[in-house]
Amino acid sequence: MKPLQLLSLSLFSSAVLINCSSESNESAEQLAEPMVAAASETAEIQALLHEHIAVLASDEFEGRAPATPGEEKTINYLRSKFEALGIGPGNGDSYFQSVSVTEITTASDAVLTFSGSNYDAELEYATEMIVGSQQQIPTTSIVDSELVFVGYGVVAPERNWNDYAGIDVVGKTVVILVNDPGYSTQDPDVFNGNAMTYYGRWTYKYEEAARQGAAGALIVHETGPAGYGWEVVSGSWSGPQIGLQADNLNTDKNDIEGWLTLDSAEALFAGAGLNYQQLKATAAQPGFTAVPLGDVTASVTIQNSVRTSLSQNVIAMIPGTDRAEETIIYTAHWDHLGVNPEIPGDNIYNGAADNATGTAALLAMAKMHADAGPAPRSVVFLAVTAEESGLLGSRWYAEHPVFPLATTVANINIDVLNTYGPTHDIVVVGNGSSELEAYLEEAATTQGRHLIEEPNPERGYYYRSDHFNFAKAGVPALYAESGEDSVEFGKEWGAQQAQDYNENRYHAPSDEYDPNWNLEGAAQDILLYFDVASKLSHESSFPNWLEGNEFKSIRDATSSSRP
Repeated sequence: MKPLQLLSLSLFSSAVLINCSSESNESAEQLAEPMVAAASETAEIQALLHEHIAVLASDEFEGRAPATPGEEKTINYLRSKFEALGIGPGNGDSYFQSVSVTEITTASDAVLTFSGSNYDAELEYATEMIVGSQQQIPTTSIVDSELVFVGYGVVAPERNWNDYAGIDVVGKTVVILVNDPGYSTQDPDVFNGNAMTYYGRWTYKYEEAARQGAAGALIVHETGPAGYGWEVVSGSWSGPQIGLQADNLNTDKNDIEGWLTLDSAEALFAGAGLNYQQLKATAAQPGFTAVPLGDVTASVTIQNSVRTSLSQNVIAMIPGTDRAEETIIYTAHWDHLGVNPEIPGDNIYNGAADNATGTAALLAMAKMHADAGPAPRSVVFLAVTAEESGLLGSRWYAEHPVFPLATTVANINIDVLNTYGPTHDIVVVGNGSSELEAYLEEAATTQGRHLIEEPNPERGYYYRSDHFNFAKAGVPALYAESGEDSVEFGKEWGAQQAQDYNENRYHAPSDEYDPNWNLEGAAQDILLYFDVASKLSHESSFPNWLEGNEFKSIRDATSSSRP
């Protein structure tokens, strides 16, 4: 049986086509207008979204930080809504999957000191630098640690690139540029040009520094290559930081990890008799050699409050009728940044757009699938924890899958929905990765919309949401979002809305629910994802990554486990 929502969308599209053919006076411009989903459909979805977002992003939910009272309210709300829809638990007889986490809160009185024969400075926490540690112990420090500039901090043998070649950084503190050399050169033959690779992600840079034996790792923040302003760094790193509980207490990680403002970095380099901008340009060229920062050393001691607890992924499922072991998994992260008591006034990070919208979408699509009835394949709704702490909930699931990854057909991830109305375009994050994009394109065409590439691939969004952990495990993963070409106001206006969000609300207490949001575009996107999942749930084939994708070999290695 064709799902009800798919059927109604197809009928609406046909009606539009018939009407267009009968109206001989219709202009070419009018004919080009997108064939949007039926108003009754989008209105119902919009109402559901508003209902759920208003609750999830309320002050009562305290910013939905993991391992807080806000978590309890959030996961119980999700469970109650799945139960009300008649959708059963996805982890045996439980809606929850426990994720062992450790919460580390760094005291905000830490001072980073630089000392040298011609330079001394004390950098203040949050305004000039931010520091922390992944080590799950009360105190970590670096004392008179030698400083070494290691460019982009990349070791990529396949690209013949090693920023650590010829330098021993054991016990030292490395200073690292954000993003990767491709961004600096804009040369498509250097890494991926403007499109960030995983080597450009801050998480990778700390990982590599630890592998090299560095005691400390400091990334220089610049808004352009980072893709966000300093306030995002200081806001995200202040307050409790969540990590997966480690048997070795993460003592193999760097003692100190952090960020420097650009002004602080330029002053540091000048104090060492070096020019930051010149060395930055040199670091983007093959054959770069790491540069010690003269006799300048770094010292800082941080005091950590460490608390170990359990957080929860929430899992619900509609079992398949014929091939229940084959699953399509929707994901959205329910968590946000909680409350920062150090901020005067409004200190609740409500996370309305990020990601109460995506969590609400999960519930909306659950209702749509429940109304359509079971499909041959199972459909799973996975609301994950601790995305804001480094994609931890999805990583935990990928490492402890409830449903075998080999027979997981696809992952469809939702992270921040459009709140400014319908668009002509759909952005595919990581465009050109998997066969799932063809499914999305077909659904978009039905709506009179089209797929476009990321407008800002340098920001590395492909590595910044939960689909990435499925991708690393070989599961084809789709992450898309509305574009900026507003149906009503055009591209320039749409770009302004995106810029306004990124500059003024992203990871800020101002990301609050607005009942005046136009969620019609969000509803259209939800219909797209529903179309893709519904088609997959009725098929017997397994989509794959495209040739040349780095995850295809992982998927291919599990082919014997699939029918």
